[in-house]
Amino acid sequence: MNRARRRAGGYLLAALMACSASASWAAEEVDFDPRVNEQTRQLVSELVEQGVPEQWLTQALEQATFRQNVLDAMAGAAERRLRWFEYRDIFLNQQRIEEGAEFMREHAETLARAEEFFGVAPEVITAIIGVETYYGRHKGTHKVLDSLATLAFHHPQRGRFFRGELAAFLAIAYEQGVEPETLYGSYAGAMGYPQFIPTSYQAYAVDFDDDGIRDLWNNPVDAIGSVANYFAEHGWQRDGAIYHDAVGPQEAPEGIAFNQTSRPSLTAADMVEQGITSEAPLAPDAPVVPLLLDFSEDEQGYRLGEFNFYVITRYNHSHLYGMAVAELADAIQHQFESEHD
Repeated sequence: MNRARRRAGGYLLAALMACSASASWAAEEVDFDPRVNEQTRQLVSELVEQGVPEQWLTQALEQATFRQNVLDAMAGAAERRLRWFEYRDIFLNQQRIEEGAEFMREHAETLARAEEFFGVAPEVITAIIGVETYYGRHKGTHKVLDSLATLAFHHPQRGRFFRGELAAFLAIAYEQGVEPETLYGSYAGAMGYPQFIPTSYQAYAVDFDDDGIRDLWNNPVDAIGSVANYFAEHGWQRDGAIYHDAVGPQEAPEGIAFNQTSRPSLTAADMVEQGITSEAPLAPDAPVVPLLLDFSEDEQGYRLGEFNFYVITRYNHSHLYGMAVAELADAIQHQFESEHD
């Protein structure tokens, strides 16, 4: 009798758990509907004050779906788990280099105009787009609306940041007459050829072909101008170097914070005092970013980033990213020149 009761109790518990799981899934399905969610209702109220219609916002947010895979992807970003030689192999391959040279040929006039206006070299702009989306081929497979809604209201540490990105995304979609649920990007909500997050889209996207629309999803001309504008606004130094190879002691000096992406506070003279010298001449007071990179399983080496290296890391706050863009730009330029000899 007791066994029968335990067995019946087990069946009841299983049934209750199943109902709970179903209820949880149902809750997820309506999780972002402003009519039942106080957080999204508050977001709607804020955007209504900025001129976005309430009905449009409600219809948009009720279509957003929670995505656990977005949270999982955020936790496993490559910049957090790879060493330089592993990260480099993702982006420095012959196909990406050759297609970068082709992109430069195809958009030579636009890239030259961007360099003249903003001071950013064509190969650097090309490398950014090459790293971000393989020159527009891979713009992302995640619905931006789903990604940003998930991160805004479910990310354990950065919810406030992504809430701002969700608000910006909805404002952009409304202003440009685009249905939010039709736009795709990265798991973190980055969009278009250059993978701008929405607040960067608002701040730095430019209408570089003067057609009245800032379109980074489909227009490579606007994308090129926008990348160049982003760098210029962050202090890019026209004709400045990005990094230099360096030599130094076998054991890395203590007290130097290597591979930082904060604004450079050390100088070339500071590095010399620690036994690290650039293979190219640098002014003693030149600001530098000291880098210590894994070139293989058992080989490390030094590099010194200049201010332009720091500017690249404003795009993605990773020294690995900055170095990948720099090396790809060099390789693309070399390929481009070799094809024109």
